[in-house]
This record gives sequence, structure tokens and C-alpha cells, in this order.
Amino acid sequence: MFTGIIEELGEVVSIEEIGDSSRIRLRGPVVCQDAHHGDSIAVNGVCLTVVDSPDQLAAGTGEFSADVMAETLHRSSLGELKPGSRVNLERAMALGARLGGHLVQGHVDATGRLLSREPGERDAAGELRWEVLRFSLPESVSRYLVEKGSITVDGVSLTVVEAARDSFTVSLIPATLALTTLGTRAVGESVNLEVDVLAKYVERLLESRTLPALPTLPTLPTLPTIAGENT
Repeated sequence: MFTGIIEELGEVVSIEEIGDSSRIRLRGPVVCQDAHHGDSIAVNGVCLTVVDSPDQLAAGTGEFSADVMAETLHRSSLGELKPGSRVNLERAMALGARLGGHLVQGHVDATGRLLSREPGERDAAGELRWEVLRFSLPESVSRYLVEKGSITVDGVSLTVVEAARDSFTVSLIPATLALTTLGTRAVGESVNLEVDVLAKYVERLLESRTLPALPTLPTLPTLPTIAGENT
């Protein structure tokens, strides 16, 4: 599980295509500080597993590798990465730590595209105080969005401002613009979307809701018939 609070902007070092899957090597000194073989690290909101050996991690390069299977490449935007691409990185949350964002699984539900960027106010020095971004999303997941609810965009926990049938908006503060890839996303680029898992569980429970079955009454035994006896 993750929180959607990005720890650092990483960079793709190399991509090795292996059949219909890929092995991606990424640079992220912060998330590599205590990384171990088998650890989970979210890359642009996709939960990936560190595959480096202990000796490779102990070398202190600040880099790690992860295998990306065909299903992940198909369901996310990781297939569009190339060497030099910047990515949002977050280590799996630790029990007892503060939950600054919301519960994020790192399982992408769909991809969307950045439709527009609208700058908001500027301060006295001319610095942008916030920016409103609109993203598209498939109608198959739009039902999970509500105004002021949570959504994860490229691994970033955000609050929904407007929830439409085929798009939604979020407002980004300067820190989010500066510390995540969302600050430099160009209109038309794709992003990974993960809706709030609680909404999916509620929907599933409502779909399967049925009236409880009545208990079956025991069957009375059949009395034997005695010849010549009136019944």
C-alpha cells in the first residue's frame, strides 16, 4: 500500500525489452536508501517490485531495476517511458506512519489524458499559486469519482474538484507542480489513474447484496402403514 505522497522525482536510466515484457532501471537515491530485493516501489502510480540482488543494491548507485509484465504495459502508461523520462517514486508505506494522502494500492484502473491546464492566481512576485488541470477518464471508472473525493494521478494523491462523466479536474499547489511530473505534463500526454478502492468495495457489496435465505425446516418422518388399519 502507498499514500500517494511522492518522495522524489526519479529518472528512467534504461529499458530492456524481454519478449512482451520489459525490465526498467530507474534512478532514485531517496527510495533506494533502504531498498531490498522484493520491496515494492510505486513508479508513476504503478506498484513494481525491486529485482536487484542485495550486492547490487549495496553498491550505492541510487538505482534499482523492476520487471514490468505485458499486462502492466497494456493497462498503464509505463510502456511510453524512455530513457531520461522523469517518474514519480514512492516507497510502500510503513505501519504506524502518517497517512498524508489516501490509501493507494498501486493498481492502475485506467489511463487518461491531460486535456487542459488553466493557471490560477499569482502572488505579488508573479509566482503561480495554483493551477487547474483537467484529465479525461473512461466512463467505466467515472462512477467512482465524487467531488472532494480522492483520486491518484501518476501516483499522486489528489482531491477531485469537478467530477464529470468523462473528465475531472484537480487543483495543484506549487509544491505539487514542482515536486511531481504533473508540473511538466503537456496537454495530450497520458497518465495513470487509480480510483479510491473503498468505492469499488462498496459497489461490489451492493451488487452482491441479497435477502438472507430462510432456514430449512426439518422433514417429519413418514409413519409406516399397518395392514388392515384405518388411516
